[in-house]
Amino acid sequence: MSIDVSYLTTDRTAATSTTASTTASNGELDKQAFLELLVTQLRNQDPSAPMDSSQLMTQTSQMSMMEALVELADTQREAFALQMRSNAAQLVGQKVTWVDGDGVTQSGLVDSVSYSGAVPVVRIGETELPLDSVSSVTRTSSTTTPDADASAGTGSSTTTA
Repeated sequence: MSIDVSYLTTDRTAATSTTASTTASNGELDKQAFLELLVTQLRNQDPSAPMDSSQLMTQTSQMSMMEALVELADTQREAFALQMRSNAAQLVGQKVTWVDGDGVTQSGLVDSVSYSGAVPVVRIGETELPLDSVSSVTRTSSTTTPDADASAGTGSSTTTA
């Protein structure tokens, strides 16, 4: 990673231009780029007016906060992915509704769920549908036997002679 410090601003701090490799894919500076900028600033400071130690502490604190925020974002991303997987698993056996590519509303029972991609995919018959395409879920009525009703405390029972 190279940093161009061929020119300096009037207050003698390095004005930097970073290459594309020092930025993260979303265009923000990553931890390594931040450290390189700090080291470059320290190397190119004016010896007659060194950087204030409180400035250095502020920048170090900012870097620590940035690391903590990155870790928090990663943890939230993992929690969201786990929640999506859990919610997709609960759809098995449930009736879902979605709008297909032609704009027609479809519905069907979820047979299975696949976690092979970034977003869980539910399978309804021969149709595979990303979880985020499901527009509604309807609980299917379960068929119960009279014995199950009696054991559940509903008070209804049937006897056969």
